[in-house]
Amino acid sequence: MTNAGFLSLFLGASTACIAADWPSYRGPSGNGHSPEKIARSWPDGGPKALWRVPSRGGFSSMVVANGRVACLELRDFGGADQEALVVRDAATGKELWARGLGTVKTGDGGQAGAAGNDGGDGPRSTPAFSDGRVYSFSAKLVLQCFDARTGTEVWKHDLLKEFAGRNISWQNAQSPVVEGDVVLVAGGGAGQSLLAFDKASGGVRWKSFDETITHATPVVADLLGRRQAVFFLKSGLLAVDPDTGKELWRYAFPFSISTAASPVVAGDVVYCSAGYGVGAGAVRISREGAGFKATEIYRKAGNKPLANHWSTPVLHEGHLYGMFQFKEYGSGPVKCVDVVTGDVKWERPGFGPGHVIAVDKHVLALSDAGELVLIKATPSGYDEVVRADVLPGKCWTTPVVAGGHVFARSTQEAVCLDVSAKGASR
Repeated sequence: MTNAGFLSLFLGASTACIAADWPSYRGPSGNGHSPEKIARSWPDGGPKALWRVPSRGGFSSMVVANGRVACLELRDFGGADQEALVVRDAATGKELWARGLGTVKTGDGGQAGAAGNDGGDGPRSTPAFSDGRVYSFSAKLVLQCFDARTGTEVWKHDLLKEFAGRNISWQNAQSPVVEGDVVLVAGGGAGQSLLAFDKASGGVRWKSFDETITHATPVVADLLGRRQAVFFLKSGLLAVDPDTGKELWRYAFPFSISTAASPVVAGDVVYCSAGYGVGAGAVRISREGAGFKATEIYRKAGNKPLANHWSTPVLHEGHLYGMFQFKEYGSGPVKCVDVVTGDVKWERPGFGPGHVIAVDKHVLALSDAGELVLIKATPSGYDEVVRADVLPGKCWTTPVVAGGHVFARSTQEAVCLDVSAKGASR
């Protein structure tokens, strides 16, 4: 084979691999975007369900890699409900293995809503796949690494016991972030509240700061030519070098309760938002000498017009798309927002606190009542392409696209749907 032929084969295989995987909470690029194309017309009754299985409790989303799909569920171990890391065959839904992660606080996670009082509390963190391993971060701040094929534990750290950890009232909901060869989390005590662990050995690579966590998962992105990990803490945004833990910049955005929406990076702009009357803010990052500084562009207080309680919006061509609402169960709107000005371009009610991802110049939304909706990503107006009722129960989880399939779950079930071009013709 010629070098050109080998390169073409390699690139084709690499593209197929990337397109087939959604390995972590915010997807292959960490920004909620899928590189795939999906069908824009669905059969009557919605996309074909390739499999559907019970999946009880909580708001952990699904992740997919190398033919396996994983999430956290509630399971009975020895007569007591625990968080469980469950790994299934992505093609069939067959359970391959499950591991108990310890008990989790339940019963106070906002039970009311369009989907009713269905015990919608439990695990909230989403696991992450990387290099044949799967990483989980429990409600009680226990970070674990397992062999993805066998379920054998590789290493474990209990942040409460080992790092003087400080949990929050509803317990941890952030997901572990794998960046290069480290796993990033927050939740330790003074001087070690942000931590990076070697993903292979579990050794501590760095630890620093004295911060109180929120439920928000950090985001890693390139900002002004520098790789940066942006944590959303109770003091506001804190950006660090993911390799060293060195502080790069801060944005004071204090609040007293919580948020679960991750920051959104839009070029040199970073957006953040919280409920409970806090609202949203955005900063522009610039160079200052050898470092960086954050300059506020806007801050809009209150639950309207901009509040993302736990639903992280996605960015497309300078606009944010997502569920902008606070405790508007069943009725909260999807909105389009100019990320630089904070101006709302349009909104459409009836989604509640679900989640969205971006795929093929569209927004794929999962409402809190289990409706999957494909919407054109355009600021000119709400343009719904197709909709289907796909899940019972409460859906406070993120739908994901991997290999032409949508993987989604509620507090009752998990489902794999065919949204490939082939599926559209059925």
